Amino acid sequence: MSALQLQAGTELRSAPRQMTRERMRWYIDTHATVEADDGRIHQGPPTIHDDDAYAKSQGLPGIIADGMVSTNWILGLLLEAFGRDFAEKGRLRTKYVKPIYENQVVVSCARVQRVERTPEGEAVFHLEVWCETELQDKLTVGEAVVLSTIR
Repeated sequence: MSALQLQAGTELRSAPRQMTRERMRWYIDTHATVEADDGRIHQGPPTIHDDDAYAKSQGLPGIIADGMVSTNWILGLLLEAFGRDFAEKGRLRTKYVKPIYENQVVVSCARVQRVERTPEGEAVFHLEVWCETELQDKLTVGEAVVLSTIR
């Protein structure tokens, strides 16, 4: 669906993704690897995102995904819908309301709340965004605004 077809009430949904241990590990290892900048993959100290024993010591049933993974999945959905307009003229704000556990299936979603027009004729899309489980239990919520050059 192109941005031209988006109107209030239109909902966008990504394909379901399974949150795997490997996905969680990749994200966490990125921080230490970038910091070291020596061409090797590095692991940081244990966290709730990569160490079951540590996560359990913090009261969790096991590791949970870093919230930025779900934010990045929402970002991907918005980039698919708006392309360069979102990358250059978009804003995204998210809040993590429930943890995402290993093997949980997650869908990224966006719903157009309203579309406004600027005096120059550009469209301003206001969107509600979220990630949910297959049971539609919201895990990450937020909002996005995109100024689109479509006429």
